[in-house]
Amino acid sequence: MFEAITDEEQRGQVGIGTLIVFIAMVLVAAIAAGVLINTAGFLQTQAEATGEESTSQVSDRLQIVSTSGDVDSNQEIENVTFVVATSPGSGAVDLNQTSVEFVGEQGQDRFEIDWNEVGTGIIGANGGVLTDSSDRAALEFDIDSTSGFSSYSDSLSEDESVSVTFTTASGASTVKEIRVPTTITSDDSSVRL
Repeated sequence: MFEAITDEEQRGQVGIGTLIVFIAMVLVAAIAAGVLINTAGFLQTQAEATGEESTSQVSDRLQIVSTSGDVDSNQEIENVTFVVATSPGSGAVDLNQTSVEFVGEQGQDRFEIDWNEVGTGIIGANGGVLTDSSDRAALEFDIDSTSGFSSYSDSLSEDESVSVTFTTASGASTVKEIRVPTTITSDDSSVRL
């Protein structure tokens, strides 16, 4: 039943050499596992940051509630007022870090909003920051002045259209096409755009 092994080539390896090789294999495997775990953690952190940035670029934008214009004595629009709020699911939006671009028949102009010059808070909007979806801010742009617009230094006339783009600090954009009514009478002091 038991048979003695007399052939030297069929003996198993035993001793300190085998133990050293085994420990070396365990160490190599542990180092490789540590590298994989670190890489996986780094990739997870980077994926979370990318996801948050992508979400804010989509959701952290302005929603235009209403648009109106003040009529001057020549039956032209001299001021345009936008009432804005944050879009559903949006985080806080700082209007001081929001840019506006006007593109229309008179040319184009892009500038940063200065809350102290153009903004008034209707509800919330403390210091030009909309933090809640119920906050509202009125942004009034003086079209009939060279102070705000380099390209738009004339009033908007009847049936004129302008595309206005609001871009928040996160890169989310909202585009509003405003069109002056085809007929403005001398009785009109303000019109919806």
